[in-house]
Amino acid sequence: MKYLLLAIPFLLVVFSCDKEEKFTTSGSDQLEFSVDTLHFDTVFTELGSATRFFRVYNRHSESIRISSISLKGNAQSKFNLNVDGVPGDSHEDVVVYPKDSIYVFAEVTIDPDAPLSVSPYFVLDEVVFETNGNTQSVYLEAWGQNANYLPTRWHKDSVAVYTCNGEVTFDDPKPYVIFGIVAYVDCQVNIPAGARIHVHGGLSRGIDPASGESLIYNSGRLVIGQGAKLNVQGTIEDPVVFEGDRLEEGFEDADGQWTGIIFSAGSTGNVIENAVIKNSLFGMFVDSTAEVSLKNVQLYNTSGPGLFSYHSKVSAENCLFHSNGTNAIQLTYGGDYNFDYCTFANYGTDGAAVSMGNGVCDDPDNCTAATARVFRLNALFRNSIVFGSTRDEIVLSDFTGMRGDDRPMLNYTFDHCIVRTKDIADPDNGIPTFYDYCNDCLNADPSDAIFASVNEDDYHLDTLSVAEQKAVPLDGILFDLEGNERDVEMPDLGCYEYQFN
Repeated sequence: MKYLLLAIPFLLVVFSCDKEEKFTTSGSDQLEFSVDTLHFDTVFTELGSATRFFRVYNRHSESIRISSISLKGNAQSKFNLNVDGVPGDSHEDVVVYPKDSIYVFAEVTIDPDAPLSVSPYFVLDEVVFETNGNTQSVYLEAWGQNANYLPTRWHKDSVAVYTCNGEVTFDDPKPYVIFGIVAYVDCQVNIPAGARIHVHGGLSRGIDPASGESLIYNSGRLVIGQGAKLNVQGTIEDPVVFEGDRLEEGFEDADGQWTGIIFSAGSTGNVIENAVIKNSLFGMFVDSTAEVSLKNVQLYNTSGPGLFSYHSKVSAENCLFHSNGTNAIQLTYGGDYNFDYCTFANYGTDGAAVSMGNGVCDDPDNCTAATARVFRLNALFRNSIVFGSTRDEIVLSDFTGMRGDDRPMLNYTFDHCIVRTKDIADPDNGIPTFYDYCNDCLNADPSDAIFASVNEDDYHLDTLSVAEQKAVPLDGILFDLEGNERDVEMPDLGCYEYQFN
């Protein structure tokens, strides 16, 4: 017994001496995480915080030394970290033993009443792990504002379809934020004055229903589908605003943040008054046989056209199009269009301000009678300005006669308008009769004074603008885009009436 007792301390010493710990240095031995994105699903209505956690796994037979764990946002981050019980937003030489794991806790503090520049709609960051030359991340996402999220934050790669039992009204004073594709069918969507609609865009992955193959598409869309209509009733003082959800400094003028508003084929009775649509791929797409009426609408900062219409019906009054990446408006495959007192300002792009055509080719590389589709286009522009930095700010594409029908299929009139054209009436390559349908038009020169300041996107009229007192009164249009009264005898061209101080 005596010898046994003497042996016990010896055994304790032996078993307490660990073998030298082995660490893997292979770049192929990476960490695994319980999540790729840590979601904080609390929508804060007042200043508060929330904590979530994830696990970091070492699935390998040797220990892993993590060189560093840190927040990408550094001191500006809204998040705080705690790694396996040790607080701090930066950690070094963290060991994860073989077949073991550690916990990483993240806390976010949100003030939903802070300005968007301080607390944007979505607070994002990354926990960055550096291991054996590898960089891996877990994303952190939290709500930064108290808003109405449609359908939820986690639907950015999905389609949500609403029927809404007749009609729905966006009457909550909080902003509305759309994720993924939100579509309304058999429903009237009412958006009252002062509403702000933010759309979270970006690239998403999906499956092509026809081929079954995976595809990448642009998310962030508001779709007015079959049997649905959009009724936007902003006011001069409180316009409705459609824009992206990135409002921090540097993003306020960025285009392409979301896709745009889509009016599906057959959607009629759509009305948009006193609204701003900006920062999208295109302002709106009006599909075949759809109908839209626009009044006092601004469409700008788009990657593509402000208005893209396909074989549809659009009327517009006192509307401003500018800073559009391709065309201000693109009218394709015919349709019926009426633009009164509109300004199409097109600077810094290769495309024309106004592009119109009455046909499309199923095989653009071999456009013949067999591959062409033609539909009549009727377009009337009155008291409008079509100007910009290209030689021809109007481009026409006429398919008349390609299907053996010689009836006029491209019918357009510019009545009391400023235009910029150079080659459109070329007898060999253009449309020689163009000016026959440009009544009392002024083909302005780049040296002519028109706008107050193009460099600052100020499209009010210059004090010496050639657009002043060149319009003719139109029944029922007594005020301009800003609610200023138009001259009853000699109003000005474009969406703004010049104001004498």
